[in-house]
Amino acid sequence: MTLRTFSRVSRNLILINAVIFGLLAPGVAIAQSYEVLHNFGGTGDGAFPFASLIQGTDGNFYGTTGAGGTNGVGTVFRMNTAGTVTILHSFASQADGIGPKAGLVQGTDGYLYGTTSDRGTLPLGGAGAGTVFKISTDGTSFINLRTFGGFDGEYPLASLIQGTDGDFYGTTLAGGTPLGGDGTVFKITSTGTFTLLHTFTGPDGRNPSAPLIQATDGNFYGTTANGGTAGFNTPTHGTIFKITSTGMFTSLHTFTFPSGFDGREPAAALIQAADGNFYGTTKTGGAGDYGTVFKMDAAGNVTTLHSFASTDGADPLGALIQTADGTFYGTTSEGDSTDFGTVFMMDVAVTVTTAHRFLIAD
Repeated sequence: MTLRTFSRVSRNLILINAVIFGLLAPGVAIAQSYEVLHNFGGTGDGAFPFASLIQGTDGNFYGTTGAGGTNGVGTVFRMNTAGTVTILHSFASQADGIGPKAGLVQGTDGYLYGTTSDRGTLPLGGAGAGTVFKISTDGTSFINLRTFGGFDGEYPLASLIQGTDGDFYGTTLAGGTPLGGDGTVFKITSTGTFTLLHTFTGPDGRNPSAPLIQATDGNFYGTTANGGTAGFNTPTHGTIFKITSTGMFTSLHTFTFPSGFDGREPAAALIQAADGNFYGTTKTGGAGDYGTVFKMDAAGNVTTLHSFASTDGADPLGALIQTADGTFYGTTSEGDSTDFGTVFMMDVAVTVTTAHRFLIAD
């Protein structure tokens, strides 16, 4: 990925928070809702914020940058509603991990939990392949809970979620048992007790890069960007799966673009909507190969709701959200030749409207 592409993606991911604040405010017109809260400069406050912000119980917003900070390899930061950013932690390469690509989650204990995509120090002193950490909201306490070493996974890219049992659940892009697997699903306690729940091997999916969700049935649902099982000579382009807290795994859907134009490379988390169905996006695929919005029922039946056409956005990388009136909102990381991505809305009639186009000035 080029630096230009990184800049586009990171700009969209950090600015969508400012946009959504305005879009969800009652009575605020879309044209009046856009505001840049903070521009990251690099060394002082970090660079490349890939993941969405979360709002802490103290009202402040918390996030990570994939680069920048004191050592140039990423930060954890806090931002108030005025856009003032405070660095809570600068990562230091092998010691505590590098390149956090995922957002944070605040546990019921008040700590922020997250991952780094690489490095960390293994028990015998070697370099690891990513970490799980927790940090206090004032930055005074930073604890490395787990360093991945291969058999337990490598390169976590997705945010953790806290299950109803209090444990944290996540995925790694690669690794697993046997070594050389195609990614994992794991759970970890707040004190670092780790359980490997599933290793992907190809037919069940490869390279999970999106966060899990816990549905109303108590199961966890997720996607893989590659892999899957289809008919003879049918290309596979990612999967949707469910898994229990004890590791019972079920493949629900394999994307097979272009066979059914149902999309390919799902890169974002699913959401469970008010109607009980699951909704998500694929990065590419669909009628124009610019990505899709889809719906899946509990049995794993997938319906393509919208195919992007570049003029209304392309390559959606982020998860959807649903507002109280049933409208879905999301982002695309690219667009046509005039913009650098979009914010879109999809109403209950499945009509997609572009709410904002990111321009260079944004």
